[in-house]
Amino acid sequence: MIRILQVVGGLNRAGVETWLMHVLRNIDRERFRMDFLVHGQEKYAYEDEAKQLGARVIRCLHPNRPWAYFRDLGRILQEYGPYDVVHGHLHHFSGIAMLLAHRAKVPVRIAHSHVDTRIVDANRVLLRGEYLGMMSWWIKRHATLGLCASDLARESLFPLGASFPFPIRTIYYSVDLRPFSLAVDRKQVRRELKIPSDAVVFGHVGRFEHQKNHMFFAEIAREVLKSEPRAWFLMIGDGELRESVMQRFDAVGVGHRACFTGVSNSVPRLMMGAMDLFLFPSIYEGLPVVLIETQAAGLPCVISNNISGEGDVVHELIQRLSIEELPSVWAKAAVQAAVGARCISSPNAVERVNASRFGPLRSVRAVEQVYSREA
Repeated sequence: MIRILQVVGGLNRAGVETWLMHVLRNIDRERFRMDFLVHGQEKYAYEDEAKQLGARVIRCLHPNRPWAYFRDLGRILQEYGPYDVVHGHLHHFSGIAMLLAHRAKVPVRIAHSHVDTRIVDANRVLLRGEYLGMMSWWIKRHATLGLCASDLARESLFPLGASFPFPIRTIYYSVDLRPFSLAVDRKQVRRELKIPSDAVVFGHVGRFEHQKNHMFFAEIAREVLKSEPRAWFLMIGDGELRESVMQRFDAVGVGHRACFTGVSNSVPRLMMGAMDLFLFPSIYEGLPVVLIETQAAGLPCVISNNISGEGDVVHELIQRLSIEELPSVWAKAAVQAAVGARCISSPNAVERVNASRFGPLRSVRAVEQVYSREA
């Protein structure tokens, strides 16, 4: 039995956690046992399922008290170990896990870059610069492998111009495609959401945080409603900025046309049953799982050009714009794509994604090889 500690911070329905749960569901659990280290005491959405699949969910002190966190993580490695693999998913903050895993003599220590934070890192204050430098050094000194979700994510944590004493690999996320093959009653889904059956629905899925650029989405929504009177906006997710975003939607005059669902365990059904277009103006990303899911749903997507092109599988569905463009430019592109004829059916889109590097089991087999040191 190869024992893995996933240092992930939480187990809510976000991109990295959703991918890790997909891995847990499909990995050979006779050979691999996965535990999840999470921060704080809250109950997470995937927690019960993870436990049912044989994983332990181990709570650590929150990293807002870094030295207490440092001591507590060291204790966990000793108390719950020994581990064969420590897999860090906290970007630069994985440096602490790499250092402590090395001290605990864990043989495989993985720092995984899921997101491209170079835009925000470039505007760092002095103290954050010192933090990034220290964490980067700890990763370089103590990790045994670097993994990346995309080329952009790699550049953020493992720049091509720098040398590292360990190999660096890209593993693309796998997506569970089964929900996208199910029949969906669009009228029923919209009835449940209290959205008119003839509405043109512009959707978004993501945590309510600065990275996702919801405030800019609200500005786009205002422009959309000027030219498309049937427009509605479906916002799936939760986060610390949710109330602020809802207030912004009200302030720009589109709150009465917005549906905020919170976290949902049926995102594919909502995509296929309610949305006409996926709007994703992120400031930065790595390679978002949700973009692969929207393509599997056959949805046209208007997205930020800060998002890696490696995620483009059904190319005819994707249109990129700069977040420097005016909201009216985004709105025009979104309305045209939403009301235009669908360029591909959902079954054909699922087939394209299934045959791609994001096929359901590709990343599962890849991480099995990494954990067993076969690759």
